[in-house]
Amino acid sequence: MRKYIYNSRDVAAYFKYFSVPSYLEVSYMQYIFNLGNKVLAEPLTRDFESFKREVYRELYFLWANGFENEKADISKMTADGQFSLICDQECICLESYMKLICLHLIFSGNLPYINLNFTGLMTQLGIKCGVELYEENCKKVCESLQLVVSDAFGKPFDLSLGIPDELLRVALSPEFKAGLDTRNFKETLRSEQMNWLKDLKDKSFKLFGSIPQRKKTTKSRTTGSKPKNYRDPAYPVAKNSAQPKGTPKPGK
Repeated sequence: MRKYIYNSRDVAAYFKYFSVPSYLEVSYMQYIFNLGNKVLAEPLTRDFESFKREVYRELYFLWANGFENEKADISKMTADGQFSLICDQECICLESYMKLICLHLIFSGNLPYINLNFTGLMTQLGIKCGVELYEENCKKVCESLQLVVSDAFGKPFDLSLGIPDELLRVALSPEFKAGLDTRNFKETLRSEQMNWLKDLKDKSFKLFGSIPQRKKTTKSRTTGSKPKNYRDPAYPVAKNSAQPKGTPKPGK
């Protein structure tokens, strides 16, 4: 089975489907670009700026085609008349969806697996082929994307025996995962953001100076003084001729 290599539209569709913030897109691109031809098609691994331009071009195509988030129709991920590369043409939506799942596992190194119900996906993705053909394509797409399937107890599950109507665990194969960057991408990204904010703060201090500390306007309580107890009968009450509300005025 031929191993699938991702292209710029796959990366752009991942950004749209999983709602990656625009200010993080370049960081995501840099991460997958650094993985090289293990993940990306060979022409995209030669120059990062060219790869970035291709991804932004595909982002515009997806936006114009109505593919915006996880609620979008998966069929909008491909152009009209586009041929499938892994599955049969009737299951092209399954191919597109599983590409997104695999990319999510690649970008989320700390995510061990994803629970999927392949039987329910058939209806969710609007696939109308026969069940036997669909089951063959589920096995085919997992092999091509280097995914392994297990049951709810973590035991290997053979998709060639049929697809049950229950959740199955889908994960990257150990061989494929071993060839990826072992660093946690999300933690690295968070560290880069904190360093960027620190540099920005230092530059602001150099340009505008430090913010002067605001002086206190209220007097601080004297240390050692006890709070006044107004219920204590020994506490002197000021005499006032004004009649308190709801209290009869004493006679003079």
